[in-house]
Amino acid sequence: MYKIIGHPQSRVLRVMWLLEELGEPYELEPVLPQSEGARAHNPTGKIPVLLTEGAALTDSVAICTYLADKHGKFTFPAGTLERARQDACTQFGVDVLEGALWTAAKNSFIHPEGIRVPAVKDVCRMEFARGLKTLETLIGDGPYLMGDTFTVPDIIIGHCSGWAMVAKFDLPKEGPVYDYFKRLRNRPAFKAMNARMAAAA
Repeated sequence: MYKIIGHPQSRVLRVMWLLEELGEPYELEPVLPQSEGARAHNPTGKIPVLLTEGAALTDSVAICTYLADKHGKFTFPAGTLERARQDACTQFGVDVLEGALWTAAKNSFIHPEGIRVPAVKDVCRMEFARGLKTLETLIGDGPYLMGDTFTVPDIIIGHCSGWAMVAKFDLPKEGPVYDYFKRLRNRPAFKAMNARMAAAA
């Protein structure tokens, strides 16, 4: 059984979602970032941490990539053109969508108040909106980023959509991107992850 260290209202959700998709059992220890519980497994205090085979793996993207590769699901094989395209979609989600959300968060409540730059959040919203236009192109005929195959970047970007709602970033109310996010939220594993998160709250 896998063990996830970290509070579920964070990037921990990505790991939970993928494990639900894989049908793999896991235990959740809901500790906050920078807490003693987090630092016991990761000196940086960052979450999530995945405990498996006597090792502590860090970074949600690295963990999800490891799990998908290990179980041979929700990913294309390393060294293929499809994997390169998949990884490019993952990088887009992290750089563009998450980048805008994370910068806004750091300047809202994470950084000390004296060094926050609230005005940068307008730039973040612009970058996020522009990223959604790119996302529409990447989805194409869909239904997922890699066509018919649901993969790791769908989880990363799906998590970003929920983060955007909490951060009050604008999301489309109709159209291809709206339909894409709706498809992700309707996946049984996503619903199972939400139920598990609610139980841990």
